[in-house]
Amino acid sequence: MMDNHVSKKNDIVYSGISKLYRMRFVVSFFLFSFLWMGSLAIIASVLLPQHLKNLVGATSSVAIFGVLNAVTAISSLVSNLIFGNFSDRTRSTFGRRTPWIFAGGIIGGASLFLMGVLNSIWLIGFFYCLAMFGLNMMIAPAISTLSDRVPESLRGTMSASMSAGTTVGSSVGVLIGALFITRQLPGFALAGILMAVSGILTVIVWPREESSKNMAPVNNSFKDILESFRPPIKGARDFWLAFIGRSLLIFSYYMIYNYQLYILQSYIGLSTTSAAATISVMSVITLIVALVGSFVSGIISDKIGRRKLPVIIASILMVIGFLLPWILQSTFSMMLFAGFAGLGYAVYGAVDQALNIDVLPSKETAGKDLGILNIATTLGQTVGPIVTSALVVMGGYGYVFPTAIVFALIACIFIQMIKSTK
Repeated sequence: MMDNHVSKKNDIVYSGISKLYRMRFVVSFFLFSFLWMGSLAIIASVLLPQHLKNLVGATSSVAIFGVLNAVTAISSLVSNLIFGNFSDRTRSTFGRRTPWIFAGGIIGGASLFLMGVLNSIWLIGFFYCLAMFGLNMMIAPAISTLSDRVPESLRGTMSASMSAGTTVGSSVGVLIGALFITRQLPGFALAGILMAVSGILTVIVWPREESSKNMAPVNNSFKDILESFRPPIKGARDFWLAFIGRSLLIFSYYMIYNYQLYILQSYIGLSTTSAAATISVMSVITLIVALVGSFVSGIISDKIGRRKLPVIIASILMVIGFLLPWILQSTFSMMLFAGFAGLGYAVYGAVDQALNIDVLPSKETAGKDLGILNIATTLGQTVGPIVTSALVVMGGYGYVFPTAIVFALIACIFIQMIKSTK
């Protein structure tokens, strides 16, 4: 955990910062999360599943989608750690984080667009992995900025801003994806543009990062770079509890979220057109609850100084959201899933990054350590659908919902075991 003296000193320094300066961070974090998540949701939740279905048929597409998620999971795990660490070590006129964020958006955006142009499963998989490299080239340095430039007393609010952007972007992305489900290439192109813009706009809107050339130089020998990837061990109990809890909670949500289209078609029994229309309604519901849940819970968390209580509330809401479609198996129950699970995910996301920074073993290696914690996000987002794919192949969608419920409850237990934050 960060030294209390350093944390209080940072708060004193930042207390004189203007409201405009703070607002630029709030807006930039929201726009960043909204744009990259929106672009990814267009592809991962709607267009890519449908693109695969058109190429290889309904049965094979489920298995292939699972394999693609497995491969991109590995890409995300590796790239998040690499770019978080490399941004810690960067010394440039534009700072440590800015160059990576700018370049990552362009690489990710171009890769998403090419996925829609290609009809080869192998090439689609390659560019999907490259898109994850570009995405994590942005995410790891951007989240490190919370530790570098945002005081502890504002981290809940900033984390809430990111959470709101992610959740709203996810909803809007699914809504946009549904609009392009029968004419996919323009949808892939739009997703690519949004991904590219996310990095460029972020470094323009937030206060300019100071040059890092005057920071202590780093040894760039191969041995030193290799050793810099060593995960934290000493005094890192809470760090790893947060990692496991975060992985499992996000894991449970994306088990269902990334398979919404297939669930509506194969489990609920809707046609492609009806499923797309239902997803649109679900996206609007999630959008509304995300805006309320994210900002309100983040601000309250800062005021009461508690991070774990919102996680309990979030877990309960998500369990309710998973339970209803499993029992009712209707279109309306999937809308209830969007409401309850979407609100729970938003409440958790509002304190997620603030909690992660609270459990960091060292501020000096924040980029690398947050990169490891961010692996938990990409692990949950990508491995969750893989498990769903395996469960569907083994016994159908009826196994998916109770499994998600179990993972959400276990995640809550791990996070409540953390001692370094309330």
